[in-house]
Amino acid sequence: MDFRLTEEQRDLRAGIRDLLAGRYGREALRESVRASESSGAVSSGAVSSGVASSGVASSGVASSGAVVDRRLWRELGEAGFFSLRLPESEGGVGLGLPEAVLVFEEAGRALLPGPLVATHLAAGAVPGAASGSAVVTAFDLGGPLVAYLGEADAVLGAEGLPAGEPVRSVDPLTPLWRSSGVLPSGYREAGALLTAALQLGSALRTVELAVRYAGEREQFGQPIGGFQAVKHLCARMLVRAEVARTAVYAAAVTGDAAEIAAAKLLADEAAVRGARDCLQVHGGMGFTWEADVHLHLKRAWVRAEQWHTAPEAEELLAARLGAEAEEEAVAEAEAAAMG
Repeated sequence: MDFRLTEEQRDLRAGIRDLLAGRYGREALRESVRASESSGAVSSGAVSSGVASSGVASSGVASSGAVVDRRLWRELGEAGFFSLRLPESEGGVGLGLPEAVLVFEEAGRALLPGPLVATHLAAGAVPGAASGSAVVTAFDLGGPLVAYLGEADAVLGAEGLPAGEPVRSVDPLTPLWRSSGVLPSGYREAGALLTAALQLGSALRTVELAVRYAGEREQFGQPIGGFQAVKHLCARMLVRAEVARTAVYAAAVTGDAAEIAAAKLLADEAAVRGARDCLQVHGGMGFTWEADVHLHLKRAWVRAEQWHTAPEAEELLAARLGAEAEEEAVAEAEAAAMG
């Protein structure tokens, strides 16, 4: 399969990267974190062992301070971020999943907060979603948690906004609410693929962060990147990210449910393990608010619980492999019977 991008796809990716660099660069990211911290959304409890028990939330009430930049949200809408896959006859751009994957990959690199996937999927179904004038979230965490409910104008597939109770999130820029609802059918595969693209962008960014820091930080009179252990960490990060990129791009072309599940599985691993390795390269610096590394890890933890979790993806892949093996056995038996 040829993964070389067309000139139009390269221009699309470059355009989104430039937009995000200009409107949501590192300083804007730091400002978002500071705002969350001052509103009480970031605290010692927000990064506690609640991750192990609930996946993405810890106990206690959190602030409902706004995280989504409405102005930037509208700019993304004007740029076609949310209407990318809508037909031109409906006011959209008329492109497909491969192009959507490229723009979501860039959003993942920038750690852009907000229910990007849900709003994109709601374009054409929820008024204002395509233009970015509405923020749409979804029950994509597979349980009683929903992200950005306090800032959402709608929930994908639901009538009205359900009641909810804010809870602390492991990611300061992904506020969570405890509520009840279901994800409507027909969205899971596309949602999983676009979330995998976000994870891919984050994984590729942590590779860059690790390599850059390894070249700058010196110990014993030389950059730490010269030490074999650090080289191996960076190399493993790159391999995982590139394998995930291949899987995500391939699934975007085929749209096959099992390939999408595999892409999400690989992208989750690349994002989470890559961020962990990047933290190890940074040492204690990686855990400070001055560094972005821990933010990538926390966002990767949350995304790994969205749309397709690892167990769900593994079950889907096992079912597909089992069905294929059964078909092969039947074909071989028929061939043998025919002599």
